[in-house]
Amino acid sequence: MPIEKINALIAGVGICIPDTVLTNHDLAITMDTSDEWIQTMTGIRERRIVDPAQATSDLGIVAAKQAMIRAGIDRANIDLIIVATMSPDLLVPATACIIQERLEMKNTPAFDISAGCSGFIYALAVGSQFISTGLYNTVLVIGAETNSRIANWEDRGSCIVIGDGAGAVVLQRALPEHGILSMCLGADGSGIKHLHTPAGGTRMAVTAENIAANMHKVKMDGQEVFQFAMRMLPKVTEQALKMANISKEEIALIIPHQANLRIIEAAARRMDIPMDKFMVNLDRYGNTSAASIPIALHEALENGRIKPGNVVVLAGFGAGLTWGAVVMRW
Repeated sequence: MPIEKINALIAGVGICIPDTVLTNHDLAITMDTSDEWIQTMTGIRERRIVDPAQATSDLGIVAAKQAMIRAGIDRANIDLIIVATMSPDLLVPATACIIQERLEMKNTPAFDISAGCSGFIYALAVGSQFISTGLYNTVLVIGAETNSRIANWEDRGSCIVIGDGAGAVVLQRALPEHGILSMCLGADGSGIKHLHTPAGGTRMAVTAENIAANMHKVKMDGQEVFQFAMRMLPKVTEQALKMANISKEEIALIIPHQANLRIIEAAARRMDIPMDKFMVNLDRYGNTSAASIPIALHEALENGRIKPGNVVVLAGFGAGLTWGAVVMRW
C-alpha cells in the first residue's frame, strides 16, 4: 500500500519591523547619492534600522511570538527551531539557540542556516522535511537580520539597499494537495567572491588592519549579483512550478526576495506574468535578506492578497551564490 505524502503548511506568520526609518534623503546627507538615484536603481525609498541595543535574536523572538499566536499554538508545541540569518548574534553558538533559551523552550532542537538572502527558502525546505518524514509535527522557521551591523556604510553601492527586520512562520501538517507542493534549491560556489564577508572566519582573522579596511563588512559586486539574480529568479520559479505540476496561469501571488525592483520586473517580463501577481514591499523596507520573504508574506496576508486555495510561490536568491523556490497551495 503506497505511503501518503505528508505536506507541510504555514499555520501562522509573524514579523518584527524596527521603529527607526532611514530614508534615501537621510543617506544623501552623509554620502554622494540622492533619493532619485536610489529609487531609479533599486525601487527603495526607505528602510528600517535596529536600535543600537538590539541584536538579530531580539527581532527573531518578537516575530516568533507573533507567528505562534497567529498559529494558535503554545511554545511547548514547537518541536524544532530553525533560524536563517547572515547577521547572527555570535559566530558561536547559533542564534537559534539564543532564541530557544529566551523563549524558554528548553531541550527543543535549534540550529541556524546560512544561505544568504536565500536562507528563509532553505530553512523552509529543511523544516518541511522534518514534518514530511513524520519526525516532527510543528516547526518554527525564522528569518532575521540586522544588516545595518554588517554593512559597509562607506560603500554606496551596497549600503543603500540594506534594511533590518525579521519574519517567522510556524509549519504544521497540511491536508492532502495543500501546503508545500514542491521546492527547488541550488547553489554555485564559484560566485562566492561576488557577495561575501572576507574577515571574521578561519580564513581571515579580524585584525586592526582588516577592520580599518572594512574587511569585516559585507562586500558585494552589485553588477554580478544583479545579473545572477536576473537569470536565476525566473529560472528557479519555473523549475519549482514544473515540479509541482502547476501552470503559471494558476499562480495567485509570487513573493520574491525583495532585493531590487528591476530584478522583479525583469522576472515578470521573462515569465510573461503581470506585475500585479508579484508582492513588492522593498520600497519601504529595503533588502532585509533572509527576512524579506516572510515579511512580504505577512504583509500579503494582512492585505488580503492570499486566499484559501491560492497557489503561492516564494522565491529567493543570495550569497553563496544560492537560490531556491517553494510552491504551495494556501
